[in-house]
Amino acid sequence: MNTDDTICAISTPIGEGGIGIVRISGPEALEILSKIFSAGKKVFDFKSHTVHHGFILDPKDGKVVDEVLVTYMKAPKTYTRQDVVEINCHGGVMPLKKVLDLTISCGARLAEPGEFTLRAFVNGRIDLSQAEAVIDLIRSKTDLSHTASINQLRGGISDRVNAIIQRLLDLYAHIEALNDFPEDEVEPLYDGEIPDVIGQCMEQIRVLLDTYDSGRILREGLNVVIVGKPNVGKSSLLNAILKENRAIVTDIPGTTRDAIEEYVNIKGVPVKIVDTAGIRSTKDVVEKIGVEKSLEYLNKADLILFVVDASGPIDESDLNIIEHLKRKEVIVVVNKVDLSVNIEVKRLEHLGDVVEISAKTGEGLDRLYDLIYSRGFEQKASSDGIANRVFINARHRSLLSHALESLENCKATFGNGLPMDFVSIDLKSAIDSLGEITGRVVSDEVLHNIFDRFCIGK
Repeated sequence: MNTDDTICAISTPIGEGGIGIVRISGPEALEILSKIFSAGKKVFDFKSHTVHHGFILDPKDGKVVDEVLVTYMKAPKTYTRQDVVEINCHGGVMPLKKVLDLTISCGARLAEPGEFTLRAFVNGRIDLSQAEAVIDLIRSKTDLSHTASINQLRGGISDRVNAIIQRLLDLYAHIEALNDFPEDEVEPLYDGEIPDVIGQCMEQIRVLLDTYDSGRILREGLNVVIVGKPNVGKSSLLNAILKENRAIVTDIPGTTRDAIEEYVNIKGVPVKIVDTAGIRSTKDVVEKIGVEKSLEYLNKADLILFVVDASGPIDESDLNIIEHLKRKEVIVVVNKVDLSVNIEVKRLEHLGDVVEISAKTGEGLDRLYDLIYSRGFEQKASSDGIANRVFINARHRSLLSHALESLENCKATFGNGLPMDFVSIDLKSAIDSLGEITGRVVSDEVLHNIFDRFCIGK
């Protein structure tokens, strides 16, 4: 992808709104603006980081396309470190489309997905992990996910990874100097320096790896699945959590035939709640398919809410479901406590935490929310405050795992007394893997996979 030409795109959502923005970035940004913008003064006299009122005109016939505010930002103090022009139009499909078409006809190229942020990376304003944080920030669903994205955008992951890289680079350079210039007066390594440095770096990598699960939850949402036999109040529980009647509730067992998915914010954590069909033996073909899908959701869940009916004893249907809950994260939800309680709760305590609620009255829901947060997120997250946390993604995890493996090999190689050249090879492999996180070493394929997830205007 050429990053030296001039690109343009609509950077605001398509649809009606107060304003819409057409963004232009590249060396010809101001010249392109001069062909379509009239403000009563020369465009080339605009000072950087100033806003100007005027009109967008069609250069072919001079007709007014829109009344706008134009912001001009001169390189390098811009998002892309290129000249940037932002045209603030009236929000709406036609004004934005017409202005965009004019910028293209005057020499700009329509940007590829994420190309503005790609240019920020290529031009050194941000590194690759910070670029990834941009899309996380855009997609953040709660305050916690927003805070985590801001931490990464400000270099939270980069700073920690770069600190590890620098320690390994210093060690690598010292070993290489000893290998290449044995006759010169190169300061020798102290006894145990190599395993000490490698061990400390390995521990720092493990700390980062431990943040993956909580990071995935903040980005994608905690996958919470409601299961239970028919007519225990699963759909009523979903409606109570959502505070709306999303699922149909009747006294007829088997009403829910298909899974219902909704997102909800629980104590700052995005939670995907899935209400499943009641699990039981049935000859009804449609209901049977629903039961099979319920079991599939159950196996993919981060956390399971096993709902039982407080007004009746544990029966064979409950016991059959319990067989599917072994070695899974489970909260037992004893529903309908507003009715007479006849269930033997102690028989369920081995599954996990037990909370008594009434989906009808709302009793016990706050306690349930606390347990969902604690079991689903807090236990996976580090103990320090959220403002200081960083959370890696799947790409980071793969690279950190490879670096850790290389350092383990390096430590074993040194411990077995093999030549230092072999130590250097594994050390360099670890450094390269860590470098891919921040973009020191990166392939075109990786860049494409990352920036292809962006919208065109970002």
